[in-house]
Amino acid sequence: MMDTSLVNPHLEGDTFFWEGGPVGVLLSHGFTATTAEVRWLAKTLHQGGYTVAGPLLPGHGTTVEEMNRTRWRQWTDTIEQTYRQLAARCKAVFLGGESMGGVLALYAASQHPEAAGLLLYAPAMKTFARPIDILRMRLTAPFTPYFLPPPGPRTLVDERWKGYPVRPTRAALQLLALRDATTRQLKHVHQPLLIVMARLDRTVHPDAAQIVCDGVSSPIKELHWMEKSTHCVILDQELPQVAELTLNFLAHLRQAF
Repeated sequence: MMDTSLVNPHLEGDTFFWEGGPVGVLLSHGFTATTAEVRWLAKTLHQGGYTVAGPLLPGHGTTVEEMNRTRWRQWTDTIEQTYRQLAARCKAVFLGGESMGGVLALYAASQHPEAAGLLLYAPAMKTFARPIDILRMRLTAPFTPYFLPPPGPRTLVDERWKGYPVRPTRAALQLLALRDATTRQLKHVHQPLLIVMARLDRTVHPDAAQIVCDGVSSPIKELHWMEKSTHCVILDQELPQVAELTLNFLAHLRQAF
């Protein structure tokens, strides 16, 4: 039996809420990860004067068994609670996230038209999973607790990321359910959005960016590709460029507040 305990357990991965200026940013980590995934970017934003929050999603940072008992509504409820905390403190709130976190940000934006904008990093609106892979996952979920992610080269992300080394099967089906629910809500998203994609991503399909751009009603859509980055684009070698793009995007929009 494979060791499924957390990778890099020494890293900080719990919920955080850092008080700053009157504009808030909610950053959600992705599937199987922890808030270690968003902390590097969050620190940059906080240093830039923003109030920044990053919730640890249910089922994450604990055990694979607990994550397999989690439902997607628990993830959206956690984002909702964090958004309300920020909205009570700030005059404007941006929603953001990496991978599944980007999907959660889109879903929350569809429920909160007053949200100021979206920061989407490799939003997992389409992955490289084939229909046969998804069917196999559905059939084996009752007796296969997890599966391995596709292999890839070692990068800076390996040292900076904290989470499960495997993908819990039943929880992965909940991610698919979240994605389906979000797809149905895309037309209700009208906020300005920033999308940052990684050219070397082996998890999120390149078409994910177009799915978002075509599906939302946003008049402002800014898309950037990081040519040297892998899936976790907010932890990889082009993080300084991603942070600069994010700060510029926020600075341009916050003039309205």
